[in-house]
Amino acid sequence: MPEGYGRAVTRRFLLRRTVARLALRAARWRTVGTVPPRSVLVGAPHTSNWDWVLTMLLAWDHRIRIRLLVKQELFVGPLGPLLRATGAVELDRRNPGATIRALLAEAEGGDPFVLGIAAEGTRGKAEYWKSGFHRIARQTGLPITLAFLDVPSRTVGWGPTFHPSGDVRADMDRIRDFYADKTGFRPESFTTPRLRDEPSAPPS
Repeated sequence: MPEGYGRAVTRRFLLRRTVARLALRAARWRTVGTVPPRSVLVGAPHTSNWDWVLTMLLAWDHRIRIRLLVKQELFVGPLGPLLRATGAVELDRRNPGATIRALLAEAEGGDPFVLGIAAEGTRGKAEYWKSGFHRIARQTGLPITLAFLDVPSRTVGWGPTFHPSGDVRADMDRIRDFYADKTGFRPESFTTPRLRDEPSAPPS
């Protein structure tokens, strides 16, 4: 590792934390909770592009780097370098296997690793959540952390962290309970947390 590399990384994190705190204060948002150094991160409600901005500010405030899966199409033009600088990973939705395998290999190391997944899959209302976050957590042994934003209280933060229990319905009940009182920028677009393969899932 080059001399001074660690100091440069520390300075970068400190600068980002300062920027994040100034931006959050100016927008009158506050952060709450703590995030473990290694987890699969689920963020909801996901109903606006502002969700991503607030999640990045939350991560910078806590001096962590989220490996966020983002569809490949968004990396075109000047947005690409910005996304990569914030930890975003290009995902080719026609062939996601290679990207997922590389991230799983990275997760096997001992370094801090937070993989962010928008389980709703879209900013518009859908019928189901994507099940990848639950499957990856089971495969890697990483816990699931529930990140959230709540527009009425202007709060963005880290919620509970838990390991998948082996009972998909019980895990999803826990997730539904947590997000039940969280409101996004466009509440009508929020997708109720349930999986297509969830046994006896309740109606939305």
